[in-house]
Amino acid sequence: MPYAILRFAKMKGGPAKSLEAHHERKKEKYASNPDIDMKRQGMNYHIIAPQKSYYYEIQNRIEKSKCKIRKDSIKFVDTIITASPEFFRNRPKEDMKDYFRRAVDFLSAEIGKDNIFSAVVHMDERTPHMHLCFVPLTPDNRLCARDIIGNRVKLTEWQDKFHAHMSEQFPELERGEPAIETKRKHIPVRMFKQATALSAQMEQIQTLMGDMNAFNLTKKKDAVIKLLLEWFPKAKGFEKQIKQLEKGNQDFKFEIQQLRQDKENLQDRFVSEYRQKEKSEQEYSNLVVDYNDMIDFFNSIPEELRRELWEQHVQNQEAVQEQEMGWGDLSL
Repeated sequence: MPYAILRFAKMKGGPAKSLEAHHERKKEKYASNPDIDMKRQGMNYHIIAPQKSYYYEIQNRIEKSKCKIRKDSIKFVDTIITASPEFFRNRPKEDMKDYFRRAVDFLSAEIGKDNIFSAVVHMDERTPHMHLCFVPLTPDNRLCARDIIGNRVKLTEWQDKFHAHMSEQFPELERGEPAIETKRKHIPVRMFKQATALSAQMEQIQTLMGDMNAFNLTKKKDAVIKLLLEWFPKAKGFEKQIKQLEKGNQDFKFEIQQLRQDKENLQDRFVSEYRQKEKSEQEYSNLVVDYNDMIDFFNSIPEELRRELWEQHVQNQEAVQEQEMGWGDLSL
């Protein structure tokens, strides 16, 4: 059964030049991606073509919006739109074009057409796909990828809406089971539940911090510290699990490449295992989105609050004789 695929990758701005070189096929060689057939590059096409460089397109939109930006702000999002291989097999080219045009219409309505600066379809790889890049500006001109893409819950809503929109024209498309409900061979369900719970706690703390002012500072501060002391150790444990999954995700990519090489002789096995490994890779990517949101949130906490949080956390951990003190990316 074919599936519609929509994926988001948040970028801070640095990768703009390298992504442009890849998406717009400005390289002479692509040693890192053997699937690219240089002879077929003439088949690639734009639905929305960038007028200038990716960097210019991004900065121009940010400057026009006059929005506030931080050093670690997400400046653009690289979106991948495709479908499982069987959907494209023996499909007329015009149908494929309709598929990608319909996807652009969907995203234009959801995120604002003016925020999109490139939508290019690659026909020179094994499976046709589109890279659509946009600046995550909200209707009130804030640069906020979190508000647009959201957490695990909102990502599920994105997939529901995307499938509903695409299946109106392509009814053969199936909606994959929500990640939180499916049984997994590689990633335990508890991790997805942990991610959802941590995101909910994070939003509660953000709301409380947003209500802090000169009149209620002491009361609100104590409440924020209390909630952070509950959230912080759990976030640390989640970080450790993410890092353990990282190696497994690299293994998935290697296995996918090996299965591609064996495709001609092992077609049936390839389709089944490729789909399983690809789902696992996507699930890992979704967890990383949640983890990165936690990192962004932690870095946004005022330094005074972080210092007090750290001091109280250390005291709590010493009280229960915790031996492990490695904090990785969540270190102060």
